[in-house]
Amino acid sequence: MVTPTRPLGPDVLEREDLRRALEEHDFAAAFSLIKKWAGLSQNKIASACDLTPGKVSNIISGRHNVTSISVIRRIADGLGIPGTLLGLSPRPWEQEAQHPGSPTVEERQPSEEVPWRPDATVGLADHLTRSDLVMNRRAATRALSAVAVTGTALLDALEGWLQPASADSRPRRRGRLGERDLDALEATARAFRSWDHQYGGGLRRKAILGQLSEVTAALEEHQKGYIERRLYGVMAQLAGSAATMAWDSGQQRRAQDYYRVALRSAHAAGDARFGANVLAGMARQMLYVNRPQDALELVRLAQDGVRTTAGPRLRAMLHTREAWAYAAMGRHAAFHRATRQAEETLTSASTEEEPYWIGYFDSAELAGVTGGRLLDLARTDPQQHAPTAASAIRAALDQRGPEASRSHALDWIGLAECSFLVGDVAGAAETTRHAVGAAALTQSGRVRQQLAQLYPYTVGRDVPGPLREARDDIRDLLAT
Repeated sequence: MVTPTRPLGPDVLEREDLRRALEEHDFAAAFSLIKKWAGLSQNKIASACDLTPGKVSNIISGRHNVTSISVIRRIADGLGIPGTLLGLSPRPWEQEAQHPGSPTVEERQPSEEVPWRPDATVGLADHLTRSDLVMNRRAATRALSAVAVTGTALLDALEGWLQPASADSRPRRRGRLGERDLDALEATARAFRSWDHQYGGGLRRKAILGQLSEVTAALEEHQKGYIERRLYGVMAQLAGSAATMAWDSGQQRRAQDYYRVALRSAHAAGDARFGANVLAGMARQMLYVNRPQDALELVRLAQDGVRTTAGPRLRAMLHTREAWAYAAMGRHAAFHRATRQAEETLTSASTEEEPYWIGYFDSAELAGVTGGRLLDLARTDPQQHAPTAASAIRAALDQRGPEASRSHALDWIGLAECSFLVGDVAGAAETTRHAVGAAALTQSGRVRQQLAQLYPYTVGRDVPGPLREARDDIRDLLAT
């Protein structure tokens, strides 16, 4: 594909009103704003998007709603709108646009060829936190459009995780951190992780980056051996939280950078189990950008590193990532096999003590994840998979409530889509209302992106009244 001429500059794409309109697929508002702020006529918009001027006029006047994914892709490609702003995967031209010439200082990313040494890990963390803490809005827009590394470039750079960690032989001044300091740092990292798991949205990301910068500075000094290992463990936790927050906010490449820091920090700390958890997060990211084979390779890399040390919850979680990859590849039998393995492994979880960060993975989480994957299959075969997907998601809702904010909202959104897929209008309207209510309790960009996927089900000339109300509820929330 030829890279678009990018008629919309960063100053237009970073406008909050345009971003909201794009997120909720309100192209009447989006085209009007593009006319106003980018100076494009209706004819130029039509030409760029391969639409007729009459069609663009009808869209702007509200007489025509854009619900076709193929048309939305044409709009993204024609106007140079990053896919993530429209709930799409990154567009092919976005990858090409990352390497047109020498990057600026703000755009330059840490090299994937950095050796697996503790000092190199500290350098990576320092580079990322310094650049992110001073990131302006234009740089943030570029970060939002940057695509994740995939394939060999990603996977080969991670092989060092399986090798023993080397000692840090740098000449450094003596550090003064003690056990009480580490206890406080570990409690802070745990609090940030808990908050992100519950709410998402990245609202505390700057605070996490500030704490990560402090830990990086402490590792520039020579601490006692056991203190240093614990510091790297804290760095891994903080970088992992920064990664999930960046990903939840749509910053795919930045999330990947922090995942790398988290993995390298876990490696330096000698914490293979948390490293496996980081790789599982990276696998999930690959699944969201339609790279299931990469995801499967990452899961296998994680499993190879913890075959003798992982507890049942961690093993079960890795099996669900494996199952997710199989489902995305259309390997239904392998999906069901891996799901059964997860279920069987989780039954022994109560008998073993495991790290706090995997405690979230219980029967409710397994049911929700399984329901989500069955929903993926239901989109191509609703009659066979939608009822079983709905059953699994209801099991998750029965076991966890609003306290699981982000997961709770995603469960309701998934259940609503199941109702839409089988044509249950009344059920779809009711579950959509629940979904909107749950989504309002979280700032997660991923939740809002998933909620926006329900919108096309609610548009059309003959939509029943309850669905029109559901559509209005979705629009109202996405507009806030």
